[in-house]
Amino acid sequence: MRNLVILGAGTAGTMMLNKLDSILDKEEWRITIVDQYETHYYQPGFLFIPFGIYTPRDVVNPKQDYFPPGVESIFAQIELIEPEKNQIILSNGRLLPYDYLIIATGTKINPQETEGMAGPEWHKSIFDFYTIEGAKGLSRFLKYWEGGRLVLNITEMPIKCPVAPLEFVFLADWWFTEQGIRDRVEIEFVTPLPGAFTKPRASAVFGDFLGKKNIKLIPDFNIARVDSEQKKIVSWEEQEVPYDLLVTIPTNMGDTVIERSGMGDELNFVPTDPHTLQSKQYENIFVIGDATDLPSSKAGSVAHFQSDILQENFLSAIEGRPLRAKYDGHANCYIESGFGKGILIDFNYDTEPLPGKFPLPGIGPFSLLEETRMNHYGKVMFRWMYWNLLLKGAELPIESEMLMAGKRL
Repeated sequence: MRNLVILGAGTAGTMMLNKLDSILDKEEWRITIVDQYETHYYQPGFLFIPFGIYTPRDVVNPKQDYFPPGVESIFAQIELIEPEKNQIILSNGRLLPYDYLIIATGTKINPQETEGMAGPEWHKSIFDFYTIEGAKGLSRFLKYWEGGRLVLNITEMPIKCPVAPLEFVFLADWWFTEQGIRDRVEIEFVTPLPGAFTKPRASAVFGDFLGKKNIKLIPDFNIARVDSEQKKIVSWEEQEVPYDLLVTIPTNMGDTVIERSGMGDELNFVPTDPHTLQSKQYENIFVIGDATDLPSSKAGSVAHFQSDILQENFLSAIEGRPLRAKYDGHANCYIESGFGKGILIDFNYDTEPLPGKFPLPGIGPFSLLEETRMNHYGKVMFRWMYWNLLLKGAELPIESEMLMAGKRL
């Protein structure tokens, strides 16, 4: 009997569990999935909780509900990965041997990495929306806020779902308009990037959107500290941005077990082959989703596209064949822009977001780099697809490789 262990039962780990369980011979393989937490969160939904669009109930389900029958699931903290011994040590002392390992341990926010951020004002006047606690706290705050200066600050890249900060300020513009207080709210988008997004063409488009919505863009801001007493953020160059409400995307880092195991970079992300998704150090270890150090987006769509590649390469690896499937960095994201509209982008390692139609060339029904109501419906429909198709490893009618058909250069 050969052992496959999957570390992490979030989006990427659960998808791989379902995909591989359906094709591996159960007389030859034992699959074990390990996660510290029993609750699965639909993380894109955190964005909507502060504005009352979703409630916390809309984004929560038990992880066990999405595991296939017969799979061993362990809910325990992972103490150590020992790749030289092909084994995992759990916090309760249990040893898990493996023949192959898939690391899907994700990424978490670390406000402690920035001086003054996680101080007495954390979740009082300083909030994140990348955790359920932060989203709920921000919802309570906004319910009674009468206006002032809202500053959204991205601490550093990479971050999980890089379009989410833009979505937040777009939705804030809509929500404050609906509340009748938009004229009493200044919104500033403060980023370490030279523009509104990581890709130049999309950055220009999103920068125009920010301007049209009267949202001030402050680029090239590398935060050094938060002064919660004076209510300002300060850059390493001593540039200051005052705030009344700070919505921050703290430093994103991989799981601490990666650091303890000596397997990661300075942010605890695992060095991974950008195309095969195999660990750069160990042939019997694969990495997927946010746990990788790849230059692709840390987003659910990326995990989905990677899962198709990883499935093919895993089967090749266990049969001793070359790893021929290649991940090209494909990502696509629906971006809520407020007022019942949305934007869609589709790109990869080498091709930045382009205008056009998706997924059917010339037909759509979704439009790329364009604000439409149909794109908003795509964002809304994705939650159903996530729970009912994506997590269960279902085949979706979108290629893992990015296609140029339908795009305009």
